[in-house]
Amino acid sequence: MTKKQKKQLYRILAAAAIYLITMALPLSSTGKLAGFLLSYGVIGWDIIWKAITNILHGQVFDENFLVTVATVGAMLLGDYAEGVAVMLLYQVGELFQSYAVSKSRRSISGLMDIRPDYANVVREDGIVSVDPDEVAVGEVIVVKPGERVPLDGTILEGRSALNTSALTGESLPREVEPGADVISGCINQSGTLKILVSKPYGESTVAKILDLVENASSKKSKSEAFISRFARYYTPAVVAAAVLLAVIPPFLTGQPFTVWIERALTFLVISCPCALVISVPLSFFGGIGGASKCGVLIKGSNYLEALAKTETVVFDKTGTLTKGSFAVSGCFPEKITKEKLLELAAYAEKDSNHPISKSIVNAYGKELNASRVADVQEIAGHGISISLDGKTVLAGNSKLMKLNHIKYKPVSETGTVVYVAEDGISRGAILIEDEVKEDAAFAIRELKQSGIRKTVMLTGDAKAVGENVAHRLGLDEVYTELLPADKVSHMEQLLSQTSEKGKLAFVGDGINDAPVLARADIGIAMGGLGSDAAIEAADVVIMTDEPSKIAAAMRISRKTLRIVHQNIVFALGVKAIVLILGAIGFASMWAAVFADVGVSVIAILNAVRALQVTKDDRVGNGKAFQKTAEV
Repeated sequence: MTKKQKKQLYRILAAAAIYLITMALPLSSTGKLAGFLLSYGVIGWDIIWKAITNILHGQVFDENFLVTVATVGAMLLGDYAEGVAVMLLYQVGELFQSYAVSKSRRSISGLMDIRPDYANVVREDGIVSVDPDEVAVGEVIVVKPGERVPLDGTILEGRSALNTSALTGESLPREVEPGADVISGCINQSGTLKILVSKPYGESTVAKILDLVENASSKKSKSEAFISRFARYYTPAVVAAAVLLAVIPPFLTGQPFTVWIERALTFLVISCPCALVISVPLSFFGGIGGASKCGVLIKGSNYLEALAKTETVVFDKTGTLTKGSFAVSGCFPEKITKEKLLELAAYAEKDSNHPISKSIVNAYGKELNASRVADVQEIAGHGISISLDGKTVLAGNSKLMKLNHIKYKPVSETGTVVYVAEDGISRGAILIEDEVKEDAAFAIRELKQSGIRKTVMLTGDAKAVGENVAHRLGLDEVYTELLPADKVSHMEQLLSQTSEKGKLAFVGDGINDAPVLARADIGIAMGGLGSDAAIEAADVVIMTDEPSKIAAAMRISRKTLRIVHQNIVFALGVKAIVLILGAIGFASMWAAVFADVGVSVIAILNAVRALQVTKDDRVGNGKAFQKTAEV
């Protein structure tokens, strides 16, 4: 509990004590009046002051004004005990609301408690602890076990495991060694690290993430905008209705004005829109915080609401559904072993920097003896010829085999095929593919189970490659061999096929797909961890390379929207019923307090549920995914 909340609690206790003593003691009418006025002054002076200052600033119709008019009116009508009790209970409700809201904010702040307090910089006079803002690019910092990495950089010395859970939601530590890039916000778990700083603090990952979270509430959803507009017109309307209720019925019924004035004051207390004004933004705030627990950054409640209405999800391939790195996926040896085939190809490709060559060398996995190789010749558009232990080895495409009149067995599987020959005899082929991410197929299944109508892939890759990946993952549609402009054109077509209320989300790497990300209703950047372009370009940033997080974000968004709708229906429903009862004299001031304070408290408790992330929110109803290679 904050200092302000404690102070408010003490005031409530003091006012309640004075109120009970005044009620219990056999005081004269003057004594009773003095006791109630003292109690009212202790508990209500700040509400009255807020109402006055707001009126002076042109903000007349708010809950402070409504409660002040209602309670002062009750006192003027001689209902001192009731007037004080309403103000007292209203303040109890305000305290409870303040505590619930601050608790939710603390929970979210705790999720993003990644701001570094200091950085240990290597300077001429030794290691100095300074504010991260004071560290320049090119300086060296030291991060000890248990400390948070304060700035982005590259490891110069040391090996360790980094806890990235605050950024990614993942509990598995990330192993790092010299040469590895590290980002701010992670916690060093074991060894001491020396890191060369690559970005100033203002441009670091942690600074960008904190800025995102702090400004997320500035982009309001349609539901929040509706509540703001509703309150703007609703409150003056009910004040006018209360005035009419106090004035017109006495002339029509002949009843005393005091009866209808009391009903009008009750009507005012009931009408306070606190439940909606507080609980709806709090629900979205909680939803954004809950998503961040899963390693998903949503830049505003408008995007959270849009995610809940998504019907079509369009994916880029490379770096989104696939890892963007080549790997050997198949070996087809002819009259030699698989290991021998890889050895021949690895020696042929060892001096090349091409990703395909590197994938073959990595698959072989043994040290290469350069002294065994001679006569290295690169044959443009075909492949490589070398002399290995005195034998001529060829590695390349089918054109190389045909050029040298070598009979070979064609490989029909989709991917890049490297054919290998030794002294004019075919030794087999090696299939290389862009690796599909482990949870990609699981992600597509989860999206379909969560109600996504269509999943589409747009890629610049060859038709056979794109269709093979789409088939393996279970995508509904795939468009291949596309240039960036073609992707935008296909996006326009897909948008035209989406229903009027539905939304289309595009998932890309946030770097090469900026035009399509901008055109989609929601742009989602995959692998955003440490990627400046991804964090800047997208509306939603997945802090890991896991497509399955998209389904988790959509489940959380739909849960949040359900809570928002529940609160709107509940608050308006209860208020409508009690307003009618109050207008015809069947609801007392106590019922009015429940319709205001009670409904607000219940709505806020419901809103706080948006912050709670269950196991089902993270992984849905499915079980742990199987690797795509097994699908």
